[in-house]
Amino acid sequence: MNIRLAENKDISQLVRMRWDFTIEYDESKKTASYDDFELECKAFLEDAIKGNQWFIWVAEVNERVVSHIYIELIHKVPRPGRQTYPFAFMTNVYTVKDFRNKRIGSKLLSTINEWAKENRYEFIIVWPSEESINYYKKNGYVHCTEPMEHFIT
Repeated sequence: MNIRLAENKDISQLVRMRWDFTIEYDESKKTASYDDFELECKAFLEDAIKGNQWFIWVAEVNERVVSHIYIELIHKVPRPGRQTYPFAFMTNVYTVKDFRNKRIGSKLLSTINEWAKENRYEFIIVWPSEESINYYKKNGYVHCTEPMEHFIT
């Protein structure tokens, strides 16, 4: 298994994985246009891979991407009296079904935790699904209360 940052050569696999991830948890999306989704997602991924705001980590087995985690850096407003470091927002955590429960996701998460520490990011935040809370807990994450939200209507 190889853990690394995503590259342009991974885009078609990442698009398909995002589609599969969504359909797995919400079958009502099956009727959406894959072609439209593919265009939008491909454009997002191209920008993300060449930019410095998103870091898409992948685990590959025999050149197949089998797991990924997306990290977006959030830069904070500087504060007097201390050095300000960004924090990381983790999202789109997914492992292909046939590769689950083999510690691939945990190894990927461990790599990201070390990367965040090396880069002095202040913390990593993730909004887990009910099913994934134990995954994060066993990897050193602390379950906290929900943040407040305001939905724009």
